[in-house]
Amino acid sequence: MHKAAVIGGGFAGVECASQLAARGIAVDLFEMKPKRFSPAHKSENLCELVCSNSFKAMRTESASGLLKAEMKRLGSVTVACAEQSAVPAGGALAVDRDVFSSLVTQTIASNDLIHVIREEVSSIPDSYDAVIVAAGPLMSDALAESVRSLTGNDFLSFFDAAAPVVEADSVDMERAFCQSRYDRGGEDDYINCPMNREEYEAFYDALIHAEIAELHEFDKKHIYEGCMPIEIMAKRGADTIRFGPLKPVGLRDPHTGHRPWAVLQLRKENRAGTMLNLVGFQTNLKFPEQKRVFSMIPALHDAEFVRYGVMHRNTFLDSPRLLNADFSMKEHPEIFFAGQITGVEGYMESAAAGIMAGINAARRILGEETLVLPPETMIGALSRYISDPFVANFQPMGASFGLLPSLPERIRDKKERYSMLASRSLAMMEEICKTI
Repeated sequence: MHKAAVIGGGFAGVECASQLAARGIAVDLFEMKPKRFSPAHKSENLCELVCSNSFKAMRTESASGLLKAEMKRLGSVTVACAEQSAVPAGGALAVDRDVFSSLVTQTIASNDLIHVIREEVSSIPDSYDAVIVAAGPLMSDALAESVRSLTGNDFLSFFDAAAPVVEADSVDMERAFCQSRYDRGGEDDYINCPMNREEYEAFYDALIHAEIAELHEFDKKHIYEGCMPIEIMAKRGADTIRFGPLKPVGLRDPHTGHRPWAVLQLRKENRAGTMLNLVGFQTNLKFPEQKRVFSMIPALHDAEFVRYGVMHRNTFLDSPRLLNADFSMKEHPEIFFAGQITGVEGYMESAAAGIMAGINAARRILGEETLVLPPETMIGALSRYISDPFVANFQPMGASFGLLPSLPERIRDKKERYSMLASRSLAMMEEICKTI
């Protein structure tokens, strides 16, 4: 009988094991608890929640709701157990964390093809038909070193200093213009968001007085050495950022015929151009403050934020250089990765990565072509994001409609646009699920 190893009993690991077993593959699921606990874990159960007990919105017109709807169609064990252990939370799916993890543990333990082995894995085994590393960012030091040896210097502890990302369709192009500085590069390489003096001074005042998220001293030391937050830079003087990230030189606003007082540049975050990065705006402002302050830039007055800027310690693979869209390694196709370590962010996103890694490990073992869902689906879009070599400064990403290709016709009403994107995705999923 074919056999696979799954390392890690979290959201990604249990989904991997479940999908493999559903396809007749025997699974050794390794979980180091209770012999060894990470600093964040206390329960012996699989799929322990270490942060919030909410899995976000349920409605399919939301990105997180669409993700769960797709996962449910693929036979997700975590979504099924979450629905059974749900607690009242308005439109969100929230769970009794102890009941949830107990249900997942029971479901996995009752599967005759899954053997849960309670021991630490210190190196990636080579005696299986396929191996999936789903240990997450809190993996043991020994396993982390094994992964580092396998991937080279691309496996690192990153100190994230990520700028916010907005949906391209939410930028007011009547208050922005496309131009590269001094016309060097492509005409649409950058979208420029100009400010006059009055607009800049109001923005600057709000920026330097905005509320900052607290950093641990260890994080602060490493992050500030490599990348200065925009709000800290601004406090050095009113013109500091106007001669830095917001410098207007080499640009002329076609609406006025003059050089703006200050300019924020937006750059494509993905190949399709559906997401835009705020260039040079690494920040440690609290999320509501980022929305409030950055929306003061005229072209961003109604901007939809796909991802807010973050500055904290995190550990993840440089997946675009290491992984295929089916979550296998480019250089070692029998080894897969799943979960947060691949660069997806969130409970359900990690579980979705586990579903796809499990499906594809089974298909590879069985001699079948691996599966990458269409980019119009949320899971397919996430799979492509973590493997897209176009992404130069790779940062973790959660489910977002900004990841999906645009509709043929531009729909300004956000609710209607999201509803149509969700309908398109689920129609595709229905057809795909008939064939797998």
